[in-house]
Amino acid sequence: MSVDTKVAIKPQIDLAEPPMFKVVYVNDNKTSMQFVIESLVDHFAYVAGTAERIAEIIHEEGAAVAAVLPYEVAEQKGIDVTLDARKNGFPLQIRIEKEEA
Repeated sequence: MSVDTKVAIKPQIDLAEPPMFKVVYVNDNKTSMQFVIESLVDHFAYVAGTAERIAEIIHEEGAAVAAVLPYEVAEQKGIDVTLDARKNGFPLQIRIEKEEA
């Protein structure tokens, strides 16, 4: 005699949203405002007016958040903007910071 036993297993899956990271532009005295505005439009799809306002904040406050994204995307955006800045002869610095909950 054979007895088939079935065990119902309920997996516990704790799905959490991935942590988000801020892409922060840091002001310097050499990167042109025009380049900052163009990079915000090109890399983050801002319209010109919004990009100008963010560039003004970067200039006035020393830094500003350009976007809040999942880590891999934020990191890649930071790399892309940095490479674009270097290609154009600018020392623009980009920081990636974990967003606090």
